[in-house]
Amino acid sequence: MRPNTAMPTGPSTSSTGSTSSTGPTSIFDDLESQVRSYCRSWPTTFTTASGSTIQAEDGRSYLDFFAGAGALNYGHNHPVLLEALIDYLRSGGIVHALDMHTVPKREFLTTFRDRILAPRDLDYKVMFPGPTGTNSVESALKLARKVTGRQHILSFTNAFHGMTLGALSVTGNSMKRNGAGLPLTNSSKIPYDDYFSGATEDFLWLERVLSDSGSGVDKPGAIIVESVQGEGGLSAARPEWLRALSELCRAHGILLILDDVQAGCGRTGEFFSFEESGIVPDIVCLSKSISGFGLSMALTLIRPELDQWEPGEHNGTFRGQNTSFVTATAALNQFWANDAFAEGVRGAPPSCATA
Repeated sequence: MRPNTAMPTGPSTSSTGSTSSTGPTSIFDDLESQVRSYCRSWPTTFTTASGSTIQAEDGRSYLDFFAGAGALNYGHNHPVLLEALIDYLRSGGIVHALDMHTVPKREFLTTFRDRILAPRDLDYKVMFPGPTGTNSVESALKLARKVTGRQHILSFTNAFHGMTLGALSVTGNSMKRNGAGLPLTNSSKIPYDDYFSGATEDFLWLERVLSDSGSGVDKPGAIIVESVQGEGGLSAARPEWLRALSELCRAHGILLILDDVQAGCGRTGEFFSFEESGIVPDIVCLSKSISGFGLSMALTLIRPELDQWEPGEHNGTFRGQNTSFVTATAALNQFWANDAFAEGVRGAPPSCATA
């Protein structure tokens, strides 16, 4: 008898006892881990995207309010960025280079300095910590502990900083913290802006215990904060609250880490979400939209005197993705050569067209 080689027409049970199914999403149900989450909210399969619109394989169009969870501030497949990427790939340009010197890295660093840092009078060293935001946060926490010699970190209620162990330790979400599988130590949570609805003076308790040698509270190495909490409910800290936090950190020799992974790159109408407050954090974490195109990329910005790493002390395979440098440079030149994009985000009439 010839074996039946036809594709199954309904659910079947494999040799492992798992049930398989058919249909356009069956491979995801059968093979992909249960940890998948976003796709459960829109059970369709996407094909192409342009600007704020994405297409599904059934022909329907969707307006993408999700925008890559903040990784697509300039939309899907922006033509200027797409052209730069395609031209680079067709040229045979090097794609993977660890942290070696490359032309795309040089062009990105030069453009980032000229378009972003210098106009804001910011003096930072630029570190490429790995491909994602949690890599940036991990590097910031490690460096703060190394520089200060103090291991404890303070973070805020409802904060989200990433899914690796160090970043989880300063995250507030209990469901995500429970996934760690071990105690998340060396960090404590303090109230975010307006956590008590104005009933308690900002930083009253923290200022008191840091000033009291008998409080039994160890001075932390750093405080990490989001100026706008994304997963924490889109809660924006007041500029005066951020200034008070910055002043407290300076007064007590505590490093201030600003996690701008989700709120940075223009989402608040300025490149950095903390610009309105006028503060200058010691360390800044960037990722999400820094590549401009949805490609993986992260930066850790460090005050020069804090850049005390030994060569290779924080390392990683995917720190020098030249395709990300190419699109990031194109995005900085397209959207940050003048104020038109930022003014558009703020709702002001653009003063001039983007270059």
